[in-house]
Amino acid sequence: MSTDILHCDHHTAHLPKGELVDALLARAKEGGLRRTRALEDVLAILVGATRPMTLAEIAASESLASKADKATVYRLLQKLEERRILKRLGLHDRSAYYAVIFPGQHHDYLICSECGRIEELCLACPVEALEKQVADESGFTGIYHELEFFGVCPPCRQKKAGHADRP
Repeated sequence: MSTDILHCDHHTAHLPKGELVDALLARAKEGGLRRTRALEDVLAILVGATRPMTLAEIAASESLASKADKATVYRLLQKLEERRILKRLGLHDRSAYYAVIFPGQHHDYLICSECGRIEELCLACPVEALEKQVADESGFTGIYHELEFFGVCPPCRQKKAGHADRP
């Protein structure tokens, strides 16, 4: 399975990694999580990543200095997702990918329904104006959206075309 991901410039790229991790640890603490070495490691790994990562990739990372086991990493990912510090991406029948949620920002994704490949959509978001209109007209605050497009990536499309040519 291909896990190539197109990396887009993030608004937080100009901030030092340590500041980003500290800000995420503060959000985790506000959400009731205890600061542990494993939590610090998981957040640092994801902040330093150029793409969303799977549980297996995070648990196997050499940057996991706490040497937390896969079950501990999984529980942390679940808790961080519940507190909207992480976003879970991917198809339900494939490995989940995790990406950090930074307040005031969002990222839209393309997901291949064949191989599970995830790419960040590097276009101006077509839903942001609608999001503002919904907030203005409804009176709701804290409006956000998540946008994922599903389809077949070019390598999978080529594989399918190659198989169609065979007798």
